[in-house]
Amino acid sequence: MAHHERFTNHCLTDWRYSGPGRGTGSCATVTVALAGTKTDVTIEVVEAEAPRRIVERNVSAAGRRLARGTYSIEPLRTGGSHVSFTYAWVLAPLADRLLAPVVRATMRRANRTVIRRLAAELARHLSAAGS
Repeated sequence: MAHHERFTNHCLTDWRYSGPGRGTGSCATVTVALAGTKTDVTIEVVEAEAPRRIVERNVSAAGRRLARGTYSIEPLRTGGSHVSFTYAWVLAPLADRLLAPVVRATMRRANRTVIRRLAAELARHLSAAGS
């Protein structure tokens, strides 16, 4: 969980950790700043299948917004890995649902940046490991 901060700190700040440092049960409460709004979100790893998949449960809006975020990691035949992230609401307040197209576009932009930053972070890590 603590590694998330390095590649998501452009939109997730004020990290407060609990639970184990990694794997199922690791947890962080963060402040999300997107589209001019700020809200606290608790992110908990609910499934971890190293090195292929991490599933997170996100809770915010006083429990009225529940979502799942899933990182999928697939090895490439040419070396390296393909990392994808899927985010889906399980429960969302009426305002979120009414503004879904805008919220999705904002989230898509932020998550594109997250994935690019994660790729750069992994490349730095692999480069340092190879040195």
